[in-house]
Amino acid sequence: MDCFAGPGPAAPLPLDEALARVQRTYGAVTEPEEVPLRAALGRILAEPVTATVNVPPVAVSAMDGWGFGKANGAESGDFRRLAVVGRVPAGSVFPGTVGPGEAVRIFTGAPIPAGVDTVAMQEDCRAEDGAVLVPAALKRGANIRDAGEDMTAGSVVLTPGLRLRAQEIGLAAAVGRSSLSVRKRLRVVLFSTGDELREPGTDKPEGTIYDANRYTLAAQLDALGAEVRDLGILPDKPDVTRAALADAAATADLVVTSGGASVGEEDHVKAVVGELGSVDLWKLALKPGKPLALGRIGTTPFLGLPGNPVSAMVTFMLVGRPLVLRLSGAESAPAPRCLVVAGFEFRKKPGRREFLRARLATGPDGRPVAHKFPSDSSGVLTSMVEADGLVDMPADATTIRDGDMVEFLPFTGLFA
Repeated sequence: MDCFAGPGPAAPLPLDEALARVQRTYGAVTEPEEVPLRAALGRILAEPVTATVNVPPVAVSAMDGWGFGKANGAESGDFRRLAVVGRVPAGSVFPGTVGPGEAVRIFTGAPIPAGVDTVAMQEDCRAEDGAVLVPAALKRGANIRDAGEDMTAGSVVLTPGLRLRAQEIGLAAAVGRSSLSVRKRLRVVLFSTGDELREPGTDKPEGTIYDANRYTLAAQLDALGAEVRDLGILPDKPDVTRAALADAAATADLVVTSGGASVGEEDHVKAVVGELGSVDLWKLALKPGKPLALGRIGTTPFLGLPGNPVSAMVTFMLVGRPLVLRLSGAESAPAPRCLVVAGFEFRKKPGRREFLRARLATGPDGRPVAHKFPSDSSGVLTSMVEADGLVDMPADATTIRDGDMVEFLPFTGLFA
């Protein structure tokens, strides 16, 4: 039974159902490898990271200031006068115990000496003649970071499936790791299809266009950490398409094409993939990007995107991105979205979910306002340059009015 079988060719598949099928059907296909921390940015963590030390390892000062025992010293109005008996820079240890009526000069990150339970910030104190005046009202424990306050030895601090950012790499370093086990990069083979396409920088006869899709899709794949092999433009010839896709699938973790996934006489990708494996042509209830093919060439996953440039980009953001992350071993995480004010009017028929290109501006009240790009054409690539993201208009909605609150997906979340 085809695990992608949908409700039939006449019934467009809702986007949420398509995404649920991706989650149910696909898992990680890449093996782990060990890489140094400096090479781990953007990679997918393959194994848990456990802290082998407490962070901080001992109680330390959180401020530059003066350390003392709260019960020590005599109060004089708003201050307590203490004799200064030492100095504790970060990386050193005070050799003795700070006794009653005594204080030490201490710096951020320095270990707390015996006898000290409170640190007063230097700007709140006054040093004079071998003594220091500290605020009398300061609470015990102020400005001290306890041992293990950040992380405790034996605790799992990073879990598999994380896409490693600067903060995760820094955290791994903080517990002493110099390398991490990450998933190998997903190997993606990328094609465009169509006799009308020409390579940028070459001659362009009448009736042809330069191929933008491979470049936008390769950039989107690069941003997700994939290893992209660009095999150029396939002509509208079934035999050539069949041979190229079969060869690509033999060495790839995922094959991605744009164009040729519809039902026209010159659209051969669907038929060829069906011969080589299996494909479900999803007529997504979506605009832009209704035609989308997902299946396998042999055992290799296959994603066929629409040929119109905006449709190709948007369907990759909405379906291709979750698929790539899933195959790469990343934990499932929906793209971030937020509520903004609509600065436009729009109407549509019910039944199809639409993603409207829009730019954000700041309204008079300080709230973000979305302004829709004038054209809804899936061939207007400039709309993707001028927009900051997509307004998500539900399938059953028919009207957006100026001032309505709408859901907005920023491109910053859809490109990473």
